[in-house]
Amino acid sequence: MANFDQELDASGLNCPLPILRAKKTLGTMESGQVLRIVATDPGSVKDFEAFAKQTGNVLMESGEEGGKFVFLIKKS
Repeated sequence: MANFDQELDASGLNCPLPILRAKKTLGTMESGQVLRIVATDPGSVKDFEAFAKQTGNVLMESGEEGGKFVFLIKKS
């Protein structure tokens, strides 16, 4: 897993909350910084792919860890 600057635990939250929290957190971050998101909603996999495309941020990594979904998004 790559390095990251901030972590967001969105476990137990259902769509669209993980995306909304990520959007809010990314808003406080600087360009080039990386946000690590942990989520439990299976729908979040597609959601974060779409979110990255729509916002122009980079989805660097998407995977599963201990039954949770983990994403690394680099702020553009």
